[in-house]
Amino acid sequence: MKRAVLRPVLLGLFLTTIGNAIAAPSVQAGFSPEGSALRLVLQTVSEARKSVRLMGYSFTSPEVAGALVLAKRNGIDVRVVLDEHGNQGAASVAAMNTLVNAGIPVRTVSQFKIMHDKVIVVDGQTVETGSFNYTRAAARSNSENAIVLHEVPEVAQQYLAHWQSRWDMGQDWQSSY
Repeated sequence: MKRAVLRPVLLGLFLTTIGNAIAAPSVQAGFSPEGSALRLVLQTVSEARKSVRLMGYSFTSPEVAGALVLAKRNGIDVRVVLDEHGNQGAASVAAMNTLVNAGIPVRTVSQFKIMHDKVIVVDGQTVETGSFNYTRAAARSNSENAIVLHEVPEVAQQYLAHWQSRWDMGQDWQSSY
């Protein structure tokens, strides 16, 4: 085959492959106490390939802490910013210590009456948000919702900018053990 003919064929194959590799945006929703909200949060963290940025109000969930630690062990850049006032109890301190002791930077923010954000941004592309706190109570006892917006970099970048603003005003959490 001559180069003049081969070049358009190869270009067409290349463009087709690139087009198929770009994931289409999609949306998933989950609810608690039915269990689908926690499953969706854990699935979102497990799909990370580069980074996880979590911002939360109350953080006590051993399942979410475990998923973040596993992501960190798999080479994912994980960082967490939490409301200081909503994380003073023993379960919150234990969860934050678990993260810090695994090498995950955690910061707390005290400048607001409540930092009520509940957000995970994965790889700068996917956003999980909703009413679901990263707590056992949210998973087991409360009526909560979680929504994941997959492959929406424009939205993810807005959430990352918000996350970064809170990270910048936060104080590093130091493990108590």
